[in-house]
Amino acid sequence: MDMKVKRVEKKIRTSKDEVIKYQILTYCFLNEIQISLSDLLCLTELAKLDSCELTKFCSLISDKKIFKSPQSCRNAITKASKKDLITKSGVNKKNIKLNPKIEIQTEGTILLDYKLLGVESEEV
Repeated sequence: MDMKVKRVEKKIRTSKDEVIKYQILTYCFLNEIQISLSDLLCLTELAKLDSCELTKFCSLISDKKIFKSPQSCRNAITKASKKDLITKSGVNKKNIKLNPKIEIQTEGTILLDYKLLGVESEEV
């Protein structure tokens, strides 16, 4: 059986923030995890910081107007933690970071090279 594959190749140059967002979105898409735009922006900021103290981070996110208040950010962090996107550590689990299993690249020049193959299922 001969399989024909339609190849689509796109090359895009963008900011590091956009590359970080793309990695998070791709992880969430492939793992069927739904997140809002505000959640994505919040996770992007956390990825850039690597790790941060919860109260300090929520104030930063509120100051950047990603969420209206630090409490809204804390709620989003709790939700992301339940979805296994964030890990908490330290005294009273006040230190947060993106879950390392997501394998987000944030340092230096980043080239993402994803290859996805969509295969039509054969009917029996």
